[in-house]
Amino acid sequence: MFVNQVHNGGMETLDNAAPAADTCCTPGAGPVIDEQEAQRKARILKAFADPKRLQLLSIIKAGDSAETCVCNLTEPLELGQPTVSHHLKILVDAGFLTRRRRGTWAYYSLVPGALESAAAELVDL
Repeated sequence: MFVNQVHNGGMETLDNAAPAADTCCTPGAGPVIDEQEAQRKARILKAFADPKRLQLLSIIKAGDSAETCVCNLTEPLELGQPTVSHHLKILVDAGFLTRRRRGTWAYYSLVPGALESAAAELVDL
């Protein structure tokens, strides 16, 4: 039997048997993601974890054309070009954007289905 100290200083006896010293609980029977899948999901979460990256995705998605020039992304975010390029690289590496060079400018577009796929991936943790 367990003895539990009650707030008024008295003792209360519980009828539950003490758990064995060598066990704490029964492990879950559900599937567990492996290291590779955990890394992939972490990349998705990292890409979404910054408000500026979310704004970039929103701006590119809302654009009138299929591509958005990096020159049109700095002003709305009030960030310098190197910082915007850093955020864009993370989004490209995570598989949300593609980059295409035309002359000195880089143009970015959403990978079709990438956002929907990421949402489904994260729901299934």
